[in-house]
Order: sequence, then structure tokens, then C-alpha cells
Amino acid sequence: MNMKITVLCAALGVGASMSPGISSARAFVDIDVAPPAARVEVAPAPRAGYIWAPGYWNWEGHRHVWVGGRWMHERHGHHWVNDNWEQRNGHWHYDKGHWD
Repeated sequence: MNMKITVLCAALGVGASMSPGISSARAFVDIDVAPPAARVEVAPAPRAGYIWAPGYWNWEGHRHVWVGGRWMHERHGHHWVNDNWEQRNGHWHYDKGHWD
């Protein structure tokens, strides 16, 4: 019985140590189609415990689709890096928004 508990605890420890790496995974997209100009969004008044993540153009297989801004719970000790498109070597590179 003690061996089963030891193995279970070890497995849970390994799983827990891997989860931060999984949760920080980021998506990248490289395409030949430039995103349209960003839409003008009026950021709402500040809310305690939240940050405003502005809208962005997302690539959905064959076209750009606008994703509106959204409130996100603050993560103390981190800052939000907005979704971003930039031109690299003749292609458009998308870096999904993430916490740093």
C-alpha cells in the first residue's frame, strides 16, 4: 500500500512540475497576407483586479478575423504582452498575446 502512495505522489509531482511549461505555450503564425489596419476600440474605464487586452486580427485558415478586446484577471508580478503582427523576411508573423 505504501508503495502505491509513493508512486502516486511521485507522478503527481512530475505532472505539477510540467504544468507551468504547458500553460505558457505560445502560438505563432507566419503568412503572406498582411493584417488589415487595427480597429479603433475605446478601452473601458479601469476595473480593479483586471487588465484590458485590446482587440487584434486573428488568422483563421484563409482570412483575418477581428477579435474584440477583453477583460482579463490581473496576474501579479506579470504584465500582458498584446497580440502582435510584424513583418519578417517577407512574411507576416503573429505572436499570440501572453503574460510575461
